[in-house]
Amino acid sequence: MSKILVCDDDKEIVEAIYIYLTQEGYTVRKAYDGEEALKILKEEEIDLLIIDVMMPRLDGIRATLKIREENNIPIIILSAKSEDADKILGLNVGADDYVTKPFNPLELVARVKSQMRRYTQLGSTRMDEGKAVYSTGGLSINDDLKEVTVDGEPVKLTPIEYNILLFLVKNQGKVFSIDQIYEKIWNEDAIGVDNTVAVHIRHIREKIEINPKEPRYLKVVWGVGYKVEKL
Repeated sequence: MSKILVCDDDKEIVEAIYIYLTQEGYTVRKAYDGEEALKILKEEEIDLLIIDVMMPRLDGIRATLKIREENNIPIIILSAKSEDADKILGLNVGADDYVTKPFNPLELVARVKSQMRRYTQLGSTRMDEGKAVYSTGGLSINDDLKEVTVDGEPVKLTPIEYNILLFLVKNQGKVFSIDQIYEKIWNEDAIGVDNTVAVHIRHIREKIEINPKEPRYLKVVWGVGYKVEKL
């Protein structure tokens, strides 16, 4: 079963999350600050990280930045702050999801399951003719290998970024609204999700475009949504 690392300086919260996740069959490792989490990630194969923002020694934001330098596992950030700016900051540093304290443990479990599905399956739908390679111009996605390349150079994407790009490339030329993208990728109703989708779109552009401000592949259709250009 998948192994999840839970990191929070509040031991009662860690223990509560541990109980709920182990009841679902997950193996759970515990950490109480960012440095301890980084050490465990280097020593063990972890499939998903749940990490608090405010912690001693190394906070969740800086820890996530370090993790994203070499690891694309799903990351769910926990924080007592609910302002949009804090959510955007978490997403900006590479988190895949954001849960505000206090939270319903069952909701957190549902989000963990959702992230794990995306991470393990990563868009398993294939083209009708059975091919698993999708291309436009110099952008190519091999969905069997879960690899993205631009002009032959590999591109590292998070699971959310990968699924957004795969969805748009498989439907290249077609425009999708922010709500449509969110509902397709997150499998949830889209309520006030503009910033969440926009942050991930910007990250994808920064990774696949030579000039993100003048994108060749991932384009905005003002007032409508986003599309991947058919080249």
